[in-house]
Amino acid sequence: MFLTAEEKAMLSGEFGEGVALAMRVLVGIGEAFDAPRMVEITRAHAALSNQEADTWFAERLAKGGATCRVRPTVNPGFDLDYFRKVTTISDADAEMMERTHNAYKALGAILSYSCTPYLFDNIPHRGEIVAFSESSATPYVNSVWGARSNRESSQSALCAAVTGRVPLYGYLLDENRLGKVLVKVEARIKNDFDYTLLGYAAPKKIGNDVPVFVGMPEVPTPEGLMNLGAELNTAGAVTIYHIVGVTPEAPTIEAAFGGRSPERTVTITDQDLKETHRHLSKPPGKIDFVMMGCPHLTISQVQKIAAMVKGRRLASELWVSVSSYTKEMAGRMGLLQEIEEAGGHVVADTCIDEPCWHHLAGKVGATDSPKCAYYATRRDMSFVIRSLEECVESALRGEAK
Repeated sequence: MFLTAEEKAMLSGEFGEGVALAMRVLVGIGEAFDAPRMVEITRAHAALSNQEADTWFAERLAKGGATCRVRPTVNPGFDLDYFRKVTTISDADAEMMERTHNAYKALGAILSYSCTPYLFDNIPHRGEIVAFSESSATPYVNSVWGARSNRESSQSALCAAVTGRVPLYGYLLDENRLGKVLVKVEARIKNDFDYTLLGYAAPKKIGNDVPVFVGMPEVPTPEGLMNLGAELNTAGAVTIYHIVGVTPEAPTIEAAFGGRSPERTVTITDQDLKETHRHLSKPPGKIDFVMMGCPHLTISQVQKIAAMVKGRRLASELWVSVSSYTKEMAGRMGLLQEIEEAGGHVVADTCIDEPCWHHLAGKVGATDSPKCAYYATRRDMSFVIRSLEECVESALRGEAK
């Protein structure tokens, strides 16, 4: 792989051991994918996990003198101060969150702690070469904004932020962004939850190939597109999708496929969505809690929740995960107070795959996110999966129907 003089200097250690380590990682990835050279990036997002291996790697970069040339936004860990007030956090878990915070701060990251940076503080332009990790973020920036990112890990995205480079391969190249599978959506996509089910159902028929959807609503919501990408990249490994007449690289079917014929065509029906829902969800019944915000909910979604619980009392715990920006807006708008008065929690900077939820282990919840249910399994939680509105009603009743 060709390296410029500056890139060779990074690799040889002239910029410090931390930068050299980051470049070694990127060169290794580039060689594995036969990349001819490196290209510069303009943005990055690192999906920090707040777990030992990830934090150790960030600490090692920082101890080696590395700082980020391109300051990345970062994924959530958990709001240590908030959870210390409402539940018991072990000393080991608190120490890990503090170590993570300090490591990424030392590297010069933007400590946004949100999995939805593409909605408010890290929005790329069409054609920008970026390095985004996080399963909802990569499909959104590729598909909705038309930027260019591979499906980075938290480590490779962080290395890209440190060096300002990524190897040129994969979805950075025109030919790999073109559609391969035509997906005829005969199912009725009525709301944001239907996008969720579509995203989880599609990989069973398309694999990891780039899908081109037809038969979709002409004006989808940001939340619908967010849900679609998050589930496509959870149920499969779909890094980019196209919706004809909606997403920027698919003004027509011809453009989406680059003038070629689809390699194959699949159809997704109402029955497919129904079967997907049945397969993912536990049967209805009594629940202990409701958890939403995987990906982080938007202010529009928080408004819906507040309107439904205003003046009422929750029968089970309600946990709503949002970005710090959204929580600030919710506070200014009075939504935070309405949810809290009903007995709910709105938490910022927090992921569902964190040890702060240990008090819910062994319990049954409701969620609007199959991605949440998938990751929370490792935390010994199980879920009835329903739409956002049905989840709120379940929290008010203490039962999912």
